[in-house]
Amino acid sequence: MKGIKKKLAEGQVTFGTWQMIGNTSISEILCDAGFEWVTVDMEHTGIDVDDALELIRVIDRCGKIPAVRLSVNDFTLIKRVLDSGARIIIVPMVMCRADVEKAVSAAYYPPRGTRGVGLARAQGYGFGFEEYKKKFGDEAVIVAQIEHIEAVNNLEEILSVEGLDATIIGPYDLSGSLGHPGDFEREDFRQALERYEATSRRMGKPMGYHMVTPTKENVNELTEKGYRFIALGFDSYFIGRQCREVLDNVRE
Repeated sequence: MKGIKKKLAEGQVTFGTWQMIGNTSISEILCDAGFEWVTVDMEHTGIDVDDALELIRVIDRCGKIPAVRLSVNDFTLIKRVLDSGARIIIVPMVMCRADVEKAVSAAYYPPRGTRGVGLARAQGYGFGFEEYKKKFGDEAVIVAQIEHIEAVNNLEEILSVEGLDATIIGPYDLSGSLGHPGDFEREDFRQALERYEATSRRMGKPMGYHMVTPTKENVNELTEKGYRFIALGFDSYFIGRQCREVLDNVRE
């Protein structure tokens, strides 16, 4: 299977999803459904580093790409989830160039970065370090989450950082930074997205979006605009939606 980094570089669309429930059975269900990558969310859940390790392990064993949305842009946390086997890291609340430089430096070994060497799961527990080191640059994907109007204002300098592979819009927080969380129809939100899209296209950087309630129509609209790194829904949404549909059908 072609790696996500290569697909993004070639302009291909890749679909993943979000895991909010820290249970390995959920990981298996999402992987078996066919998503290319599954994002373990450490920002808005009770999932800690130990939990993330187990979820990453299952996603990897299922033949899918383990991603982690960090709780914070932190040197130690980035190192620990990568050593656990994450191959995509999504950095929340990126505001400026320095935020991206910090994450890239934490992810890469010297001389490119400042990551310390650990011989953990990702490195075959000490028996696969050389192979991991050689492959990391070709497989690792670093994604900046653009979820504040300040990030949109600073987008050109954010995208100029070498080592950043893509960005992804966080629509709820972006609309919240404009004073109206969850209101995606407002003109100021639409203008912010248009600025994001225009700058990303001009600088040739893959765009992403987390479509919380995906439909064929709104996902087609995204791909037509050039979005390539697309997250569809999340585990508890899928469960809740299906429960409601079943109950509605029975009651009818």
